[in-house]
Amino acid sequence: MNKDMCVPCDDGILNIRVGAIIMKDGKILMVGNERDNYLYSVGGRIKFGETAEEAIVREVFEETGVKMEVGRLGFVHENYFYGDSPLNLGKLIYEVCFYFYMKTPDAFAPLSHSFTEGNTREFLKWVSLNEDVKIYPEFFRTELKNPTDTVKHFVNDERIR
Repeated sequence: MNKDMCVPCDDGILNIRVGAIIMKDGKILMVGNERDNYLYSVGGRIKFGETAEEAIVREVFEETGVKMEVGRLGFVHENYFYGDSPLNLGKLIYEVCFYFYMKTPDAFAPLSHSFTEGNTREFLKWVSLNEDVKIYPEFFRTELKNPTDTVKHFVNDERIR
């Protein structure tokens, strides 16, 4: 019951993930590492037996050291992409991610002690939505400037070029 929901599927991988939307002072908290040239959302894979909400609370705690409450579901993102980490390099990945708005405490002071699956140390970074830095998912840049109360669904497919 503690296994990540990341399973081989033919020559590819099926990945079920959660992501956190942690906003403060007009900036969003993102994660980076020394290997990749981009930032990504706080979050990770759902473990078998968890709900998506349980998973995001666990992942936020693991990556920031702070136990946060879920505000609401904001986005569902289906994404076909080719892996870029040593463990999945070039493999086609189909990922479904649930992005949750988190209730950010006033005295929120995150600390990162997390690592990628390839054992590369991660770091946290507050990013302005206008900052010239590559972030994933890319739709954060436009959607978080004018949030709505609805759940939005996005599909990206790198197979279509």
